[in-house]
Amino acid sequence: MEKLSVLLRRGIPLLVVLPVLGVLLVSCAKQGVTTAGGETAATLAAGSESPWSRAGMRGDGSTVPDPRDFVPLSDLMPVHFDFDRYDIRPDEARTLDANAKWMKAHPSHLILVEGHADERGTNEYNLALGERRAKATVNYLIAQGVHVSRMTLMSYGEERPLCMDKSEECWAKNRRGDFRVKLR
Repeated sequence: MEKLSVLLRRGIPLLVVLPVLGVLLVSCAKQGVTTAGGETAATLAAGSESPWSRAGMRGDGSTVPDPRDFVPLSDLMPVHFDFDRYDIRPDEARTLDANAKWMKAHPSHLILVEGHADERGTNEYNLALGERRAKATVNYLIAQGVHVSRMTLMSYGEERPLCMDKSEECWAKNRRGDFRVKLR
């Protein structure tokens, strides 16, 4: 909005600014895809003010450990998400409760929370959606008593699918939050 007012103060007519603004907004979003909350690719990609970054960041702002140093652990189960959603489903809350119990019992481990999406949507949209999924997962774990300083989040969007078929069953497997650990 601030840029719009600058353009108007410079004497650029509103009839010129609005079509340009409209083209920019349409080109940023994937047409026809919105989340249940009404968010488009542009709003998901823009994100909200947060201590987390898409590239991977610790919630407490400290140095980010290298994701390659983390390994999968069979004790921590992935959580799954509905299409274009990042809220924790009630059935997945039980999985996160069990994961939180393990995490609290093993305080010497750092946790990497990965957000993933299925292949539908643009790369930018899926990276942003994966980030929101990882943030929702981390926030749930914090509410269960896992300290934020132990967690790092990373979004891979659609780049690390578990399943390559073009089916709803396969896409459902790819819409997930995964966990990796490393000793402090």
